[in-house]
Amino acid sequence: MNKQLKIGLFGFGCVGQGLYDIIEKTSFQAEIVKICVKNRDKKRTIPAHYFTYDKYELLNNPEINVIVELIDDAQEAFQIVKKALQSGKDVVTANKKMVAEHLQELVEIQQEYNQALLYEASVCGSIPIIRTLAEYYDNELLYSVSGIFNGSSNYILSKVILENLSYEKALKQAQELGFAESNPVLDVGGFDPKYKACIVTTHAYGVFIDPEEVFNYGIQSLSEHDIRFAQEKGFKLKLLATISRNNEEEMTLHIMPHFIPERHYLYYVEQEYNGVIVEAAFSDKQIFVGKGAGGHPTGSAVLSDISALRYDYKYSYKKYVFGQPLRYTRHVPLEIYMRYRSEDELKILDFEEISVKYQGTDFNYVIGIVNLNQLFAQKEVLEAREIFIANTGRKLPAH
Repeated sequence: MNKQLKIGLFGFGCVGQGLYDIIEKTSFQAEIVKICVKNRDKKRTIPAHYFTYDKYELLNNPEINVIVELIDDAQEAFQIVKKALQSGKDVVTANKKMVAEHLQELVEIQQEYNQALLYEASVCGSIPIIRTLAEYYDNELLYSVSGIFNGSSNYILSKVILENLSYEKALKQAQELGFAESNPVLDVGGFDPKYKACIVTTHAYGVFIDPEEVFNYGIQSLSEHDIRFAQEKGFKLKLLATISRNNEEEMTLHIMPHFIPERHYLYYVEQEYNGVIVEAAFSDKQIFVGKGAGGHPTGSAVLSDISALRYDYKYSYKKYVFGQPLRYTRHVPLEIYMRYRSEDELKILDFEEISVKYQGTDFNYVIGIVNLNQLFAQKEVLEAREIFIANTGRKLPAH
């Protein structure tokens, strides 16, 4: 059934405006009835009659059958989405924090009220990874899903490493272009890709994971020493999310910088692009690359979800409903590079073994094996000391 779509839009920032532009410039059959915004003083680029400051003008409007939620506030977004589903409206959202923190409850609400919640735009911008996992890989045995899940941090790393820009200048550029969040730690601290990875985990393995239980470490403490080390070894630095099946019973995930060699599929993925690698038992390895930041790429993913609603599309969550549940664990060994200043900082982590130890006049580093649980437990201490860590990419057997 190709139903008529009457849209109530929450938020008119970068993505909201991108969506509006796309709808206006294409022949897509949908109407934006009303737009709810927060800032009464901000000048808008479209007629004032579109806007309201009262969310119930959208949620209680029987003409509106689709709510598109594109605001920053995750808790307010959850209340909007929950109320919309309970009111018999389908929902499209790009709010990865809200979806990741409430996904199991949202799945239950969808089933109870027989409504659809689609969120392709919440993960990896223009790459259709959620629907690909939900449909193409619904019965496939997945070994891992990994990659660059944040276009903002990848843009910053490209500018710093390839153009020798300062970290601060690269970050400012990313914010001016609308790639980075107003609170940059969400991107550069690895929180944004962590939320995305939790969502991907549900579709890849049927597992719901609390983001608070996932280790994420960002690029805020990156220095010229780390960049020089990478270049001397023929590596590039990328902030990667890694979701992997350890064995028949367990899976794990983490977000942290990685050293990757030139032969790696993501070595040449630069600027605001994302790259996702899916490794499976039968279809082997597939790589998806696309823009992961910006109003139009993300807006196009929102539009794709809206379009799917015309035909009553819903996620089936087959891995969750029919699959064998896996346990999430952080008890896995990783080989990491750790750049530090003093010997007492080296003692923060309990290394199982150290293969390389370098002591210089202005910085020191070690390469060794540490358990992911250790990293999780000491994260705040490592960040407070501005210690940089990166995964070497070496695959180790799980304990």
